[in-house]
Amino acid sequence: MRLATWNVNSIRTRADRVAAFLQRHDVDVLALQETKCRDDQFPEMVFSAIGYEVAHVGHSQWNGVSVLSRVGLEDVEVGFPGMPPWSAKEGAEPAPEARALGATCGGVRVWSVYVPNGRTLADPHYAYKLEWLAALRETAAGWLADAPAAPVALVGDWNIAPQDDDVWDMAVFSTSTHVSAPERAAFQAVVDAGYADVVRPHAPGPGVYTYWDYTQLRFPRREGMRIDFVLGSPALAERVTGAFIDREERKGKGASDHAPVVVDLG
Repeated sequence: MRLATWNVNSIRTRADRVAAFLQRHDVDVLALQETKCRDDQFPEMVFSAIGYEVAHVGHSQWNGVSVLSRVGLEDVEVGFPGMPPWSAKEGAEPAPEARALGATCGGVRVWSVYVPNGRTLADPHYAYKLEWLAALRETAAGWLADAPAAPVALVGDWNIAPQDDDVWDMAVFSTSTHVSAPERAAFQAVVDAGYADVVRPHAPGPGVYTYWDYTQLRFPRREGMRIDFVLGSPALAERVTGAFIDREERKGKGASDHAPVVVDLG
């Protein structure tokens, strides 16, 4: 099975590009983040025409996650148990965002996750991010406690660079989110719960990134960040035969600011 994850930064803008990626790389399962559309706006026909089933959750022009599969799509679950809600408006009732979607594809439990950005270290969104990650860690640890042999993949845009060489210049990020000690500890807590980074051994750094900002020529200057990951349970990790980051997909007109991450399972 070939599994991929991609923060597509608007699926309606890039549906044809995503379809071409699926066919070019012979991908079986693709998790998407930042689809930026409601469920009724998702261009499902583009993917059903080439043999993929679609699960998606999106409430507005923000966030949105999806799983596309040609090897089965079962037990779809919107949000994980304990996932905290959020409200952008003061005084409004918090509600769950479209940030997590689980589905069983070819016997593998795939979770497409879009971790909150955090914005700034002083922003309430930063506290929400840490709460969200703590809840994911607790729930994901419970999945393994209940079924230690289950192949589970937590994939997506984690909005964390867990190592110094995962950003092009640590000095630039010294007072920013994505690299703070609490965020890195939250990421490590998921790893410690039993979910290994299965891509890094096959695509080691430094200088190996998955995201480059559109501004200031970050991509041609190779000034990026590694914030998209596939974390696998022990049963999934032992099946990994290879992995790569498709940097070519960041090139050209209409590219997302993220590159797809691809993992092969035996």
